Amino acid sequence: MRDTDRNDLGIYDDVADQWWSDDIRWVRTLRNMVPGRLAWFDKRIDWAGKRVLDLGCAGGFMAEALSDRGAIVTGLDPAADAIRAAQAHADATGRDITYDVGIGESLPYEDGCFDAVVCVDVLEHVSDLQLVVGEVSRVLRPGGMFLFDTINRTRIAHLVTITMAENVLGLLPRGTHDPALFIRPSELRKTLTDAGLVAGAFTGLAPRGITTRLDFTFAPFPSQSVIYMGTARKPKAPT
Repeated sequence: MRDTDRNDLGIYDDVADQWWSDDIRWVRTLRNMVPGRLAWFDKRIDWAGKRVLDLGCAGGFMAEALSDRGAIVTGLDPAADAIRAAQAHADATGRDITYDVGIGESLPYEDGCFDAVVCVDVLEHVSDLQLVVGEVSRVLRPGGMFLFDTINRTRIAHLVTITMAENVLGLLPRGTHDPALFIRPSELRKTLTDAGLVAGAFTGLAPRGITTRLDFTFAPFPSQSVIYMGTARKPKAPT
């Protein structure tokens, strides 16, 4: 059952002015997850020259990392203040990234205009998973790749992300996640298939170290019981 006090997406606008300050622990945690994700994603795609949509980009951590790898990046997020912070930081650091305000259920882009769509820490927040994945499929060119992560709907995921991360350790603001929106891998694979995508490999993502500021670092991990990453491809047109 959905909890109307949860899935608070306003947290991204609330901290937009401090997104790049390194002062907020939960924002640092999000930043620390990027290298772990890319340690796995980088083995599955050559980003250089690819047109990439960072769907749910927030303040731009992943978008900038992809730009630094040579991708032609567009970031999209419903949090307008976070988008302004992302654009300001890209401009200040000389990165050519396009940022737009919008939602995954209605992407403001033409069919087949991206070589890849990256969607991290997003799918467990959307109002209509099937519609979002369908939109991802639509904007991917034939042969394009969808790279994502999300949270599994398991008891241990509830314990780790809600009880521990939100309520005990304060790694995330209370109310960030609604566990009713967590997605089992089998459910996501079916949604990908229904959208015309071919699911690829899945793997886990988990804390694997700690910084001098006592923040977690992340890396790929065999278990998918909490956070899992995956890929899917849009089939090429028959020749």
